[in-house]
Amino acid sequence: MNILMNAGPWLEVPPPGYGGIENVVATLVPALRERGVRVVLASVGASTVEADELVSAFPEGQFAHLQKPYNQVMGLAHAHQARVARELRGRDDIDLVHDHLEVVGPAVLSALRGPPVLHTLHWDLRKHPDFYGSWPREIAVNGVSHDQLTRAPAALRAAAVGAAHLATPLAERDLRFPRGAHLAVMGRICALKGQHVAVRVCQKLGLPLVLAGPVSGLGGPAELERVLRDQEHPLHGHPDVRYHRDHIAPHLDGELIRWAGGVAGDRRDELYGTARAALFPLQWDEPGGTAVVEALALGVPVIGLRRGCLPELVEHGRTGFLADTEEELAEWLGRIDDLDPEECRREARARFTPSVMAERYLELYARVRLS
Repeated sequence: MNILMNAGPWLEVPPPGYGGIENVVATLVPALRERGVRVVLASVGASTVEADELVSAFPEGQFAHLQKPYNQVMGLAHAHQARVARELRGRDDIDLVHDHLEVVGPAVLSALRGPPVLHTLHWDLRKHPDFYGSWPREIAVNGVSHDQLTRAPAALRAAAVGAAHLATPLAERDLRFPRGAHLAVMGRICALKGQHVAVRVCQKLGLPLVLAGPVSGLGGPAELERVLRDQEHPLHGHPDVRYHRDHIAPHLDGELIRWAGGVAGDRRDELYGTARAALFPLQWDEPGGTAVVEALALGVPVIGLRRGCLPELVEHGRTGFLADTEEELAEWLGRIDDLDPEECRREARARFTPSVMAERYLELYARVRLS
């Protein structure tokens, strides 16, 4: 099978740090190629994941432009997708397009009427109600959890061929670290992730907490401080920047509550792998949960609120504890040591490896091609 994997123009694959969709693509492409799938990757020129071909409209990722006014950046996704369309019109060897570009991807591909398309939904489906409410029938979709699809508009749900949980290469590596004293929240700093809840609970219980993740793409205190000092900076009034300033920064003491900034690679693995538990005090219905499967792969139990994809990924009482309220979440933190890290690793090896995700996508590709 020959597929075109459309990652979009925002970040290279794999990304240098935080980059949800690009990390998913970087995990999936090698596993598909191991199974004999030929992959044409549509991304930016700086991408380094091994693919059979690379198609790009930009040499570097365009993520830094996303905070500019819409009329200044609206052409970026379209320029990328126009390049994809030219590639598809100029060849007849692509059996399927696996698309990850929000809205612009399916809109253009539905008009192109080329190979079959599977569009993966990575985000909150309450967005774009007009587009999702009149979803193009030519485009099949998959969710990154079953819960996500239950919340989709009817037209989008009718186009769904199933869900495919996210995966992590960590599930195949068996990394082991000595267990530390801290709890960790991994992910971008924003109100939806609920870091303020984690701060409140850990302060109440006297438990050390490390927050790890960028603030609107800003990887550390120095970058954030420059934005806060410059009222003309495009990110100065960004909701995530205000959230960190008002709800997180006042509680950072460098000891009990600490912000590690954006972390990646070995530093991310060690910080996460030494945690007593990974906290997910979600304030929204998280669709995918990459950080959840990463924690389990490192043998770190998950303690979170029972929202979104968490009940699909975490077995209550075996690989973590799920709470319905903040008070219950605090109670479960007193029972972290009841959970066996080896059970977390076993679950990740069985369900969240790149191989498992690739096999699932091959099933979905077959459904799309037969429909």
